[in-house]
Amino acid sequence: MGRGLEPYFMKIILASNNPGKLAELHAMLAPLGVELLAQGALGIPEAEEPFHTFVENALAKARHAARHSGLPALADDAGLCVDAFGGLPGVQTAHYATQFGYAKGDDNNVLALLAQMRDIDNRRAALVSTLVAVRSPDDPEPLIAVGRVVGEISRAPRGHNGFGFDPVMFIPELGKTFAELPVAEKNARSHRGQAARAMLALMRERWLTP
Repeated sequence: MGRGLEPYFMKIILASNNPGKLAELHAMLAPLGVELLAQGALGIPEAEEPFHTFVENALAKARHAARHSGLPALADDAGLCVDAFGGLPGVQTAHYATQFGYAKGDDNNVLALLAQMRDIDNRRAALVSTLVAVRSPDDPEPLIAVGRVVGEISRAPRGHNGFGFDPVMFIPELGKTFAELPVAEKNARSHRGQAARAMLALMRERWLTP
């Protein structure tokens, strides 16, 4: 049986300090009427992410944020899975550029990826987002939602919207990269948008139903 919409659930901590993620998820979860706060606003340090799967890392981050804040927490572990690389960089997506001597950062990740794929014809890749939410650090029933979008890595960046690999994630049926789409359309179609809609439904069913 779910719990009613108590003040306890009016604030949820996002286990991330990524402004792009915060903005996207805040907009996507707005229908719940909750306030999504970045963990950095409460001085919560980033959690360790020692695992090799998105769901394990997201769960570790959510439990960490809930433990430090005393509030429900939401974590997103997302990444790029490139067919030609056997699914990598996967959970190491955020640090991808550092493997090749670049500083950590979205722009350098794109540069490094394009350099590594310069002579590769198989451009198929998927952007994956795994959202995990917990009511408390020891919640035995975390909510888990996954979104996945398949496309191709373009030969050069295109567009100025979005973040991460959006400028090189080309969606063939749209004829555009994610970064070329209006924000509302991108959110509706993206891996994070899919996961957020599924999470929205789970929160309503499991947490907010009297």
